[in-house]
Amino acid sequence: ASMYLRYLRIIDKKSEQIEEKLHLSTRNQELMELLELEKSLVYFTTSLRSNEMVLEKLLKVESIKKYPEDTELLEDVIIENKQAREMVEMYSKIMGRLADTFSSIISNNLNQVMKFLASVTILLAIPTVISSFFGMNVPVPMEETPFAFWYIFFFAGAFAAVCGVLLWKRDMF
Repeated sequence: ASMYLRYLRIIDKKSEQIEEKLHLSTRNQELMELLELEKSLVYFTTSLRSNEMVLEKLLKVESIKKYPEDTELLEDVIIENKQAREMVEMYSKIMGRLADTFSSIISNNLNQVMKFLASVTILLAIPTVISSFFGMNVPVPMEETPFAFWYIFFFAGAFAAVCGVLLWKRDMF
């Protein structure tokens, strides 16, 4: 049980280091390290449960001669084993929640990037649509005007700017 507790402290320190790394960058490597620690905790839980069953059977078996000191020692070992198992389960829950939190943060960052890219796409599409409308082989207004290109250019730019301001005010840019 003391060995398990010692390794639990090591896992706890390592998880804190990974958490600090994740605060700075959200790369897959840190998430994979967190997953490895979670996997280790699952193995710890399984082995501690098995140890608990063996210790309980040792306490109940009558065929092995036990002295009163042995029984007390065995009961102490069972208590320490249960404490270690509870600590492993607590660390496992914390690791799971930590992984969920950071996956939510990564998802939120991805949503922010996608929202920005969608806004940029909209703004770039506006001048393209307007200029393509005036670039078709059909009669259009201002066809004979010498500065028609510049009128269309400024109109498309102004319309894109207005749309950009509207997107910015609605916090979509």
